[in-house]
Amino acid sequence: MTKNNHRKIKVAIAGVGNCASSFVQGVNYYTENPDNQGLMYKDIGGYKIADIEFVAAFDIDKRKVGKDLSEAIFAEPNCTKVFSKAPKTNVVVERGPVLDGISEHMKNIILVDEKNTPVDIVKVLKESGAEILVSYMPVGSAEASRFYAQTAIDAGVAFINAIPEFICSDEKWNEKFKLAGIPCAGDDIKSQVGATILHRTISRLIQDRGLSIESTYQLNIGGNTDFNNMTNQERLISKRISKTRAVTSIMDETISKIKIGPSDYIPHLLDNKICYINIKGKQFGGMPYELDLKLSVEDSPNSAGVITEVVRALKIARDKGLSGNINSISAYAFKSPEKQVRDDKAKNDFETFIKS
Repeated sequence: MTKNNHRKIKVAIAGVGNCASSFVQGVNYYTENPDNQGLMYKDIGGYKIADIEFVAAFDIDKRKVGKDLSEAIFAEPNCTKVFSKAPKTNVVVERGPVLDGISEHMKNIILVDEKNTPVDIVKVLKESGAEILVSYMPVGSAEASRFYAQTAIDAGVAFINAIPEFICSDEKWNEKFKLAGIPCAGDDIKSQVGATILHRTISRLIQDRGLSIESTYQLNIGGNTDFNNMTNQERLISKRISKTRAVTSIMDETISKIKIGPSDYIPHLLDNKICYINIKGKQFGGMPYELDLKLSVEDSPNSAGVITEVVRALKIARDKGLSGNINSISAYAFKSPEKQVRDDKAKNDFETFIKS
């Protein structure tokens, strides 16, 4: 495969929340500190994290719109930890459409200036030279997520769906991206070491070692705007489906006693996410066992590490002229890919793709 000769990967972001903040901070951090601590892949097809360049950004909160991206990522209500202050990007956050991007109970938290009309997203994407659009819409934003997917198609920009709206895994949308001749990857980002990958890995280990699983649950609590948004149960439907499928898809048998998903919003936790996993079943001789696990992690950086890989891998797909959902990327990096595979196979398929 031809190396990139230090070409930049031009990225646009829709939704300048906590995950976007960690993503932007991370690009600056690894540009200034070219080591591999905290990275799964330092180099992907010749592309390093320092090759990512932000060229456009969209949001609806008046505390972010009109500001340079380097400032907007730290504006309220963002609360993720600061680990790298990025220099000025010369990318001004522009006003996107609201659509269903705000839950009713959060209208006093996400502040929209209604007098400031949305920009033409397709025009901005084209003029900025964006190659990839990352959608960081809030969970439950079905209309807004599909709006940005369509703008990516109309602008000829590759698309990454980081949230649990089933777009890249949907046959009709996949066909749209194929017809447009552009690649996409999704849906619902799977963090580096988060609740889903842990639950999948432990469940698979238990069954591979001959034990049965009779019941399991996964509870998640946090204090960022994502957890606040998900207190609206109607917006949580797709998230529960995505997380549950991600775990059950790698199990050998159907588990009837299962509960997976966000469980509570605790404001003082800020961007810290705490996960509890419980698994019960039978071991040798029909004897019972029980596993309890707790994970505490800064939520947004955990997600951002994977996005830096997806962006670089999708750039390779774009360089190759591929179109539609790239399942070797999606199965590795997302909870709800078009086709679920075991994590060891997903990793092998991903590495084969980025090295070919």
